[in-house]
Amino acid sequence: MRIVVTGGAGFVGSHLVDKLRTQGNHIIVIDNLSSGRTENLSQWFGDPMFDFVRADLKEPANWTDVFKDIDAVYHYAANPEVRVSVTNPEIHYRENLESTFNVLEACRRKSVPLLAFASTSTVYGEPKVMPTPEDYMPLEPINIYGAVKLACEVLIQTYTRLYPMRSVVLRYANIIGPRSTHGVISDFISKLKADRDQLEILGDGTQTKSYLYIEDAIEATLRIGRLFEREEGSYDVYNVGSEDQANVKEIADDVVCGMGLENVEYVFRPATIDGRGWPGDAKTMFLDISKIKNRTGWRPKHSSRQAVARTVRELLSGFE
Repeated sequence: MRIVVTGGAGFVGSHLVDKLRTQGNHIIVIDNLSSGRTENLSQWFGDPMFDFVRADLKEPANWTDVFKDIDAVYHYAANPEVRVSVTNPEIHYRENLESTFNVLEACRRKSVPLLAFASTSTVYGEPKVMPTPEDYMPLEPINIYGAVKLACEVLIQTYTRLYPMRSVVLRYANIIGPRSTHGVISDFISKLKADRDQLEILGDGTQTKSYLYIEDAIEATLRIGRLFEREEGSYDVYNVGSEDQANVKEIADDVVCGMGLENVEYVFRPATIDGRGWPGDAKTMFLDISKIKNRTGWRPKHSSRQAVARTVRELLSGFE
């Protein structure tokens, strides 16, 4: 297959590229390198079945030409910083919503038959049902990141109704692993590298969420892709997450242990009365993944704590 991966130089996108290319597909990556890094794709440069296009999806331009004769688009380009969406909403509006509209237009104009979109658990906001299934309503995001991702989902669903294309949305939990450059684990490592005696923790440490190891996330993505190629439906949504949770205090413990430190003082800095790390930070997240397990047979190989511990080891091995 000829496959476009937007954001393919980023954390999740580059791991997806690795797997898709290993399976023999011709991969075209489009990335503006605002958060992605070419070193994530270094093994593929020079490969005749791999092309890299440095382009900004916010600006419709010649990058749309590569969508001609494409079998599928994996749209993973986005600004991933949830906290930034609260302090600077325009970044997420432009990087995530405008770029998605332009990708959809390119798919429509070039007759791309299949689109897979990386969405997020934050579209649920603070659901009253946990684990939260895909059909939970109402969807009420509490941060701009989740709101913009939900807007992208609505655009994709509408394009699918109007035009001859099929699409699948993957609502991911917190994905962690090597090549990740943001999030609580890399934040803790950076802080402890600077001060081995004290660790600032945003929130009260009880924020509890699911953490999914990158290999599990990519395997789930590929299984859904293969399933959707065979199914007759035009649009569907899948949760992709772990089968348990971990809280921020436990993650801090795992980082401290992984770094071989002792007697580290934790300094908690809640930003809200109920102990969140910042306004718009979900206190709890836990996805119901029974749909993907039942339809594809996939299930994560790592628990949340196992994913955290493995990620700590891998990030430390490459930490400069």
